[in-house]
Amino acid sequence: MLVLALAAGSSMLFAGGKGEAPSAAPAADAKPIVLRLAETHPADYPTNMGNLRFAELVKERSNGRITIEVYSGSQLGQERAVIEQVQFGAIDFTRVSISPLAAFVPVFNALQLPYLYRSEDHMWKVLLGPIGKELFASLEPSGFVGIGWFEPGARNFYNSKRPVAVPADLAGLKIRVQESDLMVGMVQGLGAVATPMPYGEVYSGLQTGVIDGAENNWPSYESTSHFEVAKYYTVDEHTRVPEIIIGSKISLSKLSQADQDLIKQAAIDAIPYQRQLWAEREKASEAKVKAGGSIITVVADKGPWQAAMKGLYDKQPSAVQYLVKRVSEVQ
Repeated sequence: MLVLALAAGSSMLFAGGKGEAPSAAPAADAKPIVLRLAETHPADYPTNMGNLRFAELVKERSNGRITIEVYSGSQLGQERAVIEQVQFGAIDFTRVSISPLAAFVPVFNALQLPYLYRSEDHMWKVLLGPIGKELFASLEPSGFVGIGWFEPGARNFYNSKRPVAVPADLAGLKIRVQESDLMVGMVQGLGAVATPMPYGEVYSGLQTGVIDGAENNWPSYESTSHFEVAKYYTVDEHTRVPEIIIGSKISLSKLSQADQDLIKQAAIDAIPYQRQLWAEREKASEAKVKAGGSIITVVADKGPWQAAMKGLYDKQPSAVQYLVKRVSEVQ
């Protein structure tokens, strides 16, 4: 009783002292916070460099109080498994393509429909405008929090069998796709055999003939050494599938609103750095695969490719079709 009385008196003494400045932040905010971010790509890949810039800004702006540990190279698992762990709070953040994420939040399928964007600039106006904010909000019922976007580059087909210049050239080829119904539909619409497969298994799949090809951007084609086992690369730029950083709603709900805002702003401020690195890496990757013997086919007329996708657009749910219409109206 005596100890409690002394403690209470001491508290009242300090609380009642005039001229004392209030605490700058709640005690909880003063505790060190360590969060984990999972990345599929290698350590030197532009998306992971963007992750590191994001983590650096968070640490700097929190005066070292918040640390985001970045685990590249699928150390914490493949994309879909990591997304599930983020959903349940076992991992705090991940940087993923929106393709596997669309299995959890289907409206994201709209952003990966073939030939959706007029240009890279058009895509960024969509992502950083009202549509992007609405998409972030749509993640929350599934247990995710939208944190930021990264440059994805344009995706192209490549294979180990033959040059591909028109859709008919893809006929019968087994093409790896991400674990997404929409990506399966796109490849099937072009006459190829869609083969869902984890990203980390693509090289061995190409090497052993389990698959004949895949589709991805220049840096991914180069950094994974897929060009060594699939030398035919077709520049058709069928999709620009945005990269996204998502957080666990469970993890972030434990942080103050100020800390959540700090983290989100850091992710937005990391975008220009990642985009610059991406542009540089694309050029370097293209030069490297050409030097390595890749045979490049540039699609001159995208009309037949677009026509093959009409059925895919027509069968999309009304919510996706409505979003596609809004995207097309962004100037």
